[in-house]
Amino acid sequence: MEVYEQPGRLDQPEEGALLAAIDIGSNSFHIVVARLVDGELKPVDVMSEKVQLAAGLDEAGTLSEEAQQRGIDCLRRFAERIKELPRSAIRAVATNALREASNRREFASRASAVIGLPLQIISGYEEARLIYLGVAHTLADDTGRRLVIDIGGGSTECIIGERFESRLLESLQLGCVSFSEDFFPAGLLTDKGFQQAKMAAMQELLSIRHNYRRMGWQSCVGSSGTAKAINQACIELGYSSGPITAEALNQLKAYLLKFNHTDDITLSSIKPERKAVLPAGTAIMCAIFESLDIHTMEYSDGALREGVLYDMAGRLRHEDVRERTINALMKRHHIDTRHAANVEATALIMLAQVSDSWQLQDNEFHDMLGWSARTHEIGLTISHNRFHRHSAYLLQNCDLPGFSNTEQQLLAFLARAHRRKLPKDELKLLPEDKQLPYIHLSLLLRLAVILHRSRSKARLPAFKLQVENQKITLTFPSEWLQHHPLTQTDLESEADYLKSIDYKLKCS
Repeated sequence: MEVYEQPGRLDQPEEGALLAAIDIGSNSFHIVVARLVDGELKPVDVMSEKVQLAAGLDEAGTLSEEAQQRGIDCLRRFAERIKELPRSAIRAVATNALREASNRREFASRASAVIGLPLQIISGYEEARLIYLGVAHTLADDTGRRLVIDIGGGSTECIIGERFESRLLESLQLGCVSFSEDFFPAGLLTDKGFQQAKMAAMQELLSIRHNYRRMGWQSCVGSSGTAKAINQACIELGYSSGPITAEALNQLKAYLLKFNHTDDITLSSIKPERKAVLPAGTAIMCAIFESLDIHTMEYSDGALREGVLYDMAGRLRHEDVRERTINALMKRHHIDTRHAANVEATALIMLAQVSDSWQLQDNEFHDMLGWSARTHEIGLTISHNRFHRHSAYLLQNCDLPGFSNTEQQLLAFLARAHRRKLPKDELKLLPEDKQLPYIHLSLLLRLAVILHRSRSKARLPAFKLQVENQKITLTFPSEWLQHHPLTQTDLESEADYLKSIDYKLKCS
């Protein structure tokens, strides 16, 4: 298998720089390449292919080899377009189909080898945030509060926001591919199937109906393929001249049910593969209009991939939403900020001393070590007993805007591993290429925590950390350890813990 190597780094997006986003959806795969011009991203190349990954999921949640191969073949074509871009200028995200797949790691590993960078499987909450960001950057921001609806192949995202900030986010298990299989098997169209699909969608929408209608909105926007197809169909049939309306939706429903099979649908503006899922998408949209009392819906070209681009551009300008997420998490869990800052500073000093020896030069390691130092104690709000386990659980399971599922798993591992026995079982669950660097990061965090256990306001002395493979040497000024017996005892205990993973710690 050919692997594309990505040269260089893009630490700051310069005027004219190219950025690329790959959206691995349940129905379609998309890639957009955009150029940064006057602070805005101008698309220069867009590709889209119907892969229908969700159709390859069996009842056990296993993604079939045939569906995986369709995806890999598509990504190989995408990879050729972006092989000249720096890795930091590209981001690939996957959504509901891979969230649901029991063998998602297998596909993610194959995909990463093809595109030359990690594939990030994002939560539904994060998908909704990025969709809203993409829509907000595509439309004028003078319409007040807006509701955004994005019906995908496996999930539907509903967001209320203002300007560039989302205020209410939800991801529901409603998708045009999954609903097609459940209610329109083999493409057969019946009134009964349509009504069952609509009622199933309305049942799912009950969980958000009250809160969304209570918050309210001034405008409604639909994004992605289903909204686009419905909009195009209504315009072609003369049911509307622009926005999707409730009346136009009902007319489209009646039109679709005149046919016995999706292959028979005669709409020149809709591609054959989209016609196959149009009835299911229309049923879901009818349920959304009725449940949320929507009268009209505009269509936006902006969606997840545009949101990924703008989020990435923000990260490169050091406007990373993950920083806000971590700060909000610290505030919510009443973290001792002075202590967290001390641990972070010491851990990063250690990282600087060993980054070459342990191959930890990538900015990812700097960021993740810093964030883990700031959040390793959030579990104390639950209980002091085994608080590192509570911290890991919160980091793994909270909605953390900006973080992928894998990033949350890695943060959770660092929190879990920062004290007492090293969690070998949890280490094995990490992606294979992350295991060695993250055991090294955990060792740095452990040492930093030990050196600040007393929470003293006194500054630490200048120390020197050296590593050679699995041998760690920590050197302090003469007699400093003898005058700090608690630290000395903790370091001796740490040396015993590290023996269990065949690392040797020497302190002097």
